[in-house]
Amino acid sequence: MRHDLLEKALNGEELAISKVLTQIEYLTPLGIEYLKELLPRAGNAHTIGITGSPGAGKSTLIGSLIEEYSRRGHRIGVLLIDPSSPISKGSFMGNRIRMIGKERSGDIFIRSLATRGHLGGLSADAMLLIEALDGLGFDRIIIETVGAGQTDTEVMDVVHTLAVVTVPGTGDEIQALKAGIMEIGDIYVVNKADKPEAEMLYEAVKFAIEGIVSPRFGWQPRIVKTVATKGLGVKELVDLFEEHMKYLVSKGLFADIVRKRRRKAVELTVRRKLSEVVSSVVQRADKLFEQLEKNEVTIDQVINAIYDEVKLNL
Repeated sequence: MRHDLLEKALNGEELAISKVLTQIEYLTPLGIEYLKELLPRAGNAHTIGITGSPGAGKSTLIGSLIEEYSRRGHRIGVLLIDPSSPISKGSFMGNRIRMIGKERSGDIFIRSLATRGHLGGLSADAMLLIEALDGLGFDRIIIETVGAGQTDTEVMDVVHTLAVVTVPGTGDEIQALKAGIMEIGDIYVVNKADKPEAEMLYEAVKFAIEGIVSPRFGWQPRIVKTVATKGLGVKELVDLFEEHMKYLVSKGLFADIVRKRRRKAVELTVRRKLSEVVSSVVQRADKLFEQLEKNEVTIDQVINAIYDEVKLNL
């Protein structure tokens, strides 16, 4: 191995894993070298998306999933996506705070990252980190989305298995009958199932998915009740995840998601680089905008001038 740090990361050293992922997240020259080493090793991990409305208990549920998968002898990588500030592009990373104490060096690695303004919830950075964790030997990778509601659906093109977490008493009974996020799941989870309204939500979701076959895989969606704070129903949920993974493998669909994810990661990375070039050119176009304000040029002339400058900078 040419890189000592990568060697340590492959051996499960937590600090080394963190440093390697940072280089990859920011696509530094060293990070690109790490990716070259890791991508041939990747493509084997079962990736699981956890989505749902804010307050559904996704982070707590993931904590219980980590414990169950760990009991089964798996290495678990977790990516917690937090929304970015539209001003600073920073993120509070509150999900990571709720995960404190779950890490165990070598077997469990948890990483928080921001959406960086990407509207679909999953940036190219997140997709590249999935590949990196896979290449580092984590065989179960869990991705928690920002929980943006009905528009938070891009994750379905990135993960093998998608769980939609609902919670009683917050209007999810009605949401279960709506289009959008309630149509994308492979597994539906009624969390906080010890609440009095849980049975009503369970029946509503069950009715909503009855007879539906997943357009992605031809899979009949499942539903399960959990109480994440007590670990109830988590074993059954993991069993459903494993059943879905075996279904994908048996149908020859498992590798399709890996290919789609890599294609999407490349597309989003190229889009980001193009956006950076466009922003840079626009920022230097003060004279053109002054001429536009004085009606000395038309808006299409400004657009074409900026477009031509962008092409020169590519």
